[in-house]
Amino acid sequence: MIKAPRGTRDLFPPDTALWNFVEATVRDVFRAYNFHEIRTPIFESTELFARGVGEETDIVTKEMFTWEDRGRAESDKGQSLTLRPENTAGVVRAYIEHKLWERGLNKLFYIGPQFRRERPQKGRFRQFYQIGAEVIGPASAGSQSPARDAEILELLVALLDRVGITNWTLQLNSVGCPADRTRFNEALSAALAPVVDKMCVDCRRRAVTNPLRVFDCKVPEDQPIIETLPTIDQFLDQSCRGHYEEVKQILNAVQIPHIENPRLVRGLDYYQKTAFEFTHGSLGAQNAILGGGRYDGLSEALGGPPAPGIGFAIGEDRLVLSLSASAESVIRRPDVYVAPLGAGMNPEAARVARDLRRHDLVVDLGDESFRLKKSFEVADKMKARYILIVGENEVAANAFALKHLASGEQVTVPRAELPQQILQTK
Repeated sequence: MIKAPRGTRDLFPPDTALWNFVEATVRDVFRAYNFHEIRTPIFESTELFARGVGEETDIVTKEMFTWEDRGRAESDKGQSLTLRPENTAGVVRAYIEHKLWERGLNKLFYIGPQFRRERPQKGRFRQFYQIGAEVIGPASAGSQSPARDAEILELLVALLDRVGITNWTLQLNSVGCPADRTRFNEALSAALAPVVDKMCVDCRRRAVTNPLRVFDCKVPEDQPIIETLPTIDQFLDQSCRGHYEEVKQILNAVQIPHIENPRLVRGLDYYQKTAFEFTHGSLGAQNAILGGGRYDGLSEALGGPPAPGIGFAIGEDRLVLSLSASAESVIRRPDVYVAPLGAGMNPEAARVARDLRRHDLVVDLGDESFRLKKSFEVADKMKARYILIVGENEVAANAFALKHLASGEQVTVPRAELPQQILQTK
């Protein structure tokens, strides 16, 4: 038997009802904040992620699905392509390629699959889904303002509240500018030198290639050492410190609670200034449900013009896992099951069903070969509210037996009054 590849899964009813509920809800929130959808390819040039995400990040060094796209002839030199492990780099690539700065401030969102070759665990898959947004544009359009950072965070609070997640925690930090991080990395390297041999293999590598990434370590034995290391808030210049303070002032003004975490650095090299994570207790040790931050230099790193930006990505798999609602609570069950009774009744039943669907009713349709008992069993199994009998007598009278399955009440209703009769009890 052929099974789905490791780290992937099938989604099917009723669970897909919960996914659709989440996606419809977040689209409504994005609309309220004047965000518009962007769709980019699910694979890009490998160079995009190496330059954009960072060559020494875990994503690039360990987790990407990469292949050579060779030409027809064996001698043709191919392009290295990668299934997207995240979407910010692709959005910025599109911003540059299509000169989106000519539109001023771009407020963009996306919903779609991402791919990472990592060990599957609770809420984490090799093909996973992200909901994300980016605010990017020329500085003259206001893209570098702390108000944009605060607006993104306010949007996220509204989004989480709307889908039913209320016991979240917002962790906030500033990772400074490149000059701040240069000074910080020097101090961090000096602090790591006498202790790094006691840390995990990954931290030993990070200490050489990119010391800041040590803060990404999740190995429990390394945490006491990490707690003794200097933090970046000690190295922020006046501009970055002022930006961070204004973000917090706005959050306080709109009453969004947050916890400052000076060891929060996020896992990608392009972040500058504001960095944040929302965590949720139901996910255990790997409790981050979403994260993001500011990436003012990413456009230039990819060959584009200066374009300050800030964004986030929500792991949709983990978001759905965190919901207190169940798929059963959001799925829309049939309003009515139309049961044709007797030979030749399928066309008549189809006519009635079509008329009802035009009134935004959810209608399922039986078959004339079913006995009445079976029709009732099917309607009950799919949890329809009503069953509607379409037989010769009903068609002749142009009035139909309509039974409410929960109460057992049955009435005869003229065809023209059927939609209103069903709608009035929704």
